[in-house]
Parts: sequence; structure tokens; C-alpha cells
Amino acid sequence: MVKICWKPCVERAGSESRGDLVGRANRLWWYKDLGQHVSGEFSMAVIQANNLLEDQSQLESGPLSLLDFGPCGTFVGVYDGHGGPETSRFVNQSLFPNLKRFASDSREVCADVIRKAFLATEEEFLCLVREQWSTNPQIASVGTCCLVGVICNGLLHVANAGDSRAVLEETLHPDDPQIVVSKHKVWRVKGIIQVSRSIGDAYLKRSEFNREPLLAKFRLPRSLSKPVLSAELSILVHRLNPEDRFLIFTSDGLWEHPSNQGAVDNVTSNPRNGIVRRLVEGALRRAAKKREMRYTDLKKFERGVRRHFHDDITVVVFIDRQPSNTTSTPMFSTRGGAC
Repeated sequence: MVKICWKPCVERAGSESRGDLVGRANRLWWYKDLGQHVSGEFSMAVIQANNLLEDQSQLESGPLSLLDFGPCGTFVGVYDGHGGPETSRFVNQSLFPNLKRFASDSREVCADVIRKAFLATEEEFLCLVREQWSTNPQIASVGTCCLVGVICNGLLHVANAGDSRAVLEETLHPDDPQIVVSKHKVWRVKGIIQVSRSIGDAYLKRSEFNREPLLAKFRLPRSLSKPVLSAELSILVHRLNPEDRFLIFTSDGLWEHPSNQGAVDNVTSNPRNGIVRRLVEGALRRAAKKREMRYTDLKKFERGVRRHFHDDITVVVFIDRQPSNTTSTPMFSTRGGAC
């Protein structure tokens, strides 16, 4: 879902540190409280619940193509894996290089470039599934939802394949009835999976993978005549303006507990340094309350057991867009969860 809301953003209190370059790890947490990208500041955090972290994420700021004088900007990707971490890890390594390749061919970043990058990444992963089919057939049952944002030349592109969400907050036009662009729905395709679009999930896209040696619990009773899932994107393009204050990208794990407006209120009512950690902690407190337990008790659970209470959660917040100055802003790259 992409949603525009309206409130001013609280300025950072004092002169708090922007943190180290690669982020910090603390048990099941990885976070970067405040960092600089080409168009402003950002905050980023990941909390692990699964035994193996299925969420993957990245932020790339600088050149968006392979050309010496090509487009520059910021790319953010949130990849919410399911069934295992293999697909989200693959996308985390492959999608951005594919985008740079197609942006080089087109000499710009546009919706068509993003769509081509997604489809190329999907085909590459399906080729990997085919290569490993005889020795690792279960790779056909893993997939990932993908949420990507690209800020370049005053435009924001948000591309979504799956159930992750982006929320854009502005400072004008309260009570605008056209705020909601698309509604967040939850259902299960073929009674198996809760999303209709993804990268991976080869067994629901190609009949060659809907058979032995894939485990029977994944196989559909009938051969596929057409794909059940697709990697087709929904892409929103928004021209940024001075009233745009911040943008929230998250995996679906966050939205099991707070609403869009709750997330916006959290960001607008707190100092920016560490804002994402506070946003995630708020979701964890609500998860604990839902199970009638204290947050301090929830924190004692290790990965794996945690999944009974909440999913992996990844959040990236862009704060206060500023005019880009690519000559003075260094290139920056980070991967959520990698420290």
C-alpha cells in the first residue's frame, strides 16, 4: 500500500551521532539509527524472528547506472522472504545490478527499467532453481515479496510485488479522501500462500517444478495450465515536492500490529535519531500485548521461538528530502542485517 498522510516531522534533538557506516548488531537486532543518502537522511532497522532471517534489505545511494555520467539517486529494497531465505538473499544480490544494467541501456531510471530489472531477476532465480532441481528441489518452494523505491531527478518510483508497504507523509491537505492509492488485502492463493505476486515460488509458476522430488505438501493436485503467481509489479510514480517529509518502507511483519497512521504518528512525534528502532519496538510491544504478555518477557525469546509472536520486521525511513548534490555526497551502500 502507498499512503500519503499529513503532519510536520519532528527535528532531530540535539547533536546526536549519525552512527557508524555499516550499522550495529545487538542479538536479534540490526540497526542504523541515522545515515546520509543523496537526497537526505535515513534510519533503518531489522529484527529477526525466524530461525533463519528471511527478510533482506538494502540501501544504495549514488550512481544508478554503469555509465560515468549516468543518473544518480537512492535505491531502497525490502525483500520479505517466505519458505526460507534463499530467494530474498538472491534478490538482495541481483536486483540492483540488474537495475543499473537496464538504466545504462536507457540512460535513465523509469518504470520500464524497474520492471525489466524485476523480470530479469525472476528469470535468473528460476534458472537457479532449474540448476539445483535434482539436488535441492525445495528451492522451488521459496520466494520473496519485493518492495523497491528509487529517488532520482525529483521523482519517486515505488515498485511492489507482494505484501510489503510504503507510506509517504506530507504536510499539506489533511483529510484528503484520495489518500489511499491501493488497498492492502490478505488472502491465500490455492489455500497455500498469502501473496499473489512474488519472485521465486517456482512450483506455483512452472509446471516442471510441481512434481517429485518436491515434497508432496507443496505440490498442487493438478498440473499448472498457467502460473498461479506472477512477478508482475505495481509501480507508482510521484514527483517529490517540498512538502514531502518522510517515506516509510517496511516488510509485512510491521503491519501485523500498527496501522499506517500509527506508523506515521510514531515518526512525526519523536526525534529522528533512532526513529526506526522506536517504530519496530512499538510493533513488538503491541505483539506482546496481543498475547497478554510483557514486552520484557517477549525480548527473552530467541529466534525461531520468536516467530510464534511476530515475523521478521524490516523498516527503512527516508527523512526530509533535500536537494541532491552528488558531487559532495559520497556513494553509500548498506545491507540490512549485515554488520
